[in-house]
Amino acid sequence: MSWVRDQLAAGTLAVGDRLPGERQLAEQLGVSRSTVREGLRILEALGTLTSATGSGPNSGTIVIAEPQQALALALGMQLSSRSVRFEDVVHTRLLLESWVAGHADPDYTDWEVAQRLLDRMADPDLPVEQYLALDASFHAALADAAANPLISTLMDGMRTAIADHTLDRARQLPDWPTTARTLHAEHTGILEAFRRGDHEAATRLVTDHITGYYQLTEAHTAAA
Repeated sequence: MSWVRDQLAAGTLAVGDRLPGERQLAEQLGVSRSTVREGLRILEALGTLTSATGSGPNSGTIVIAEPQQALALALGMQLSSRSVRFEDVVHTRLLLESWVAGHADPDYTDWEVAQRLLDRMADPDLPVEQYLALDASFHAALADAAANPLISTLMDGMRTAIADHTLDRARQLPDWPTTARTLHAEHTGILEAFRRGDHEAATRLVTDHITGYYQLTEAHTAAA
């Protein structure tokens, strides 16, 4: 792990590069192949490497940059062990997404992805699990307007980690179609504020949206 980190820091390795084989790495580092194999597995779980068998251009062990995978894994474990409450996640979302709303570039114009997601969420027959997946992607698309890759990574990792929890809470709502229409109207208003470059309105709408939906699901989760 430290060897890969050092090589990345030195610029000897970069995203897209292929690592030497296990045997060559073991000889180069002076360790056993089993030690190398275990280290590669850890780095793959952390989203630093991806491995594929075969002889094609995508085979072997390749350096990637998907740190949200490790964040999702760590947060998922914290939620499962109840070391972190869902309420804590909501507070973190508020911090991240209100920052995005307040710092979105007023000259940003690439809103097509967010608009397409919003249009798809307007389908009244959309199953709740598909709606929530689109919803999470919509919020991630908005984050691109702030041009902060770390914020985007944190949001992506968090939405992956809480996907199952979010779905469980949504399924306890008594009238999902009505909730979906309300959420769609709120999403529409949020996107419009982003597109206008109205930071104050965008921040307020995002805060109300996240807080309101959490309170709604919390009420029904507590009653279940």
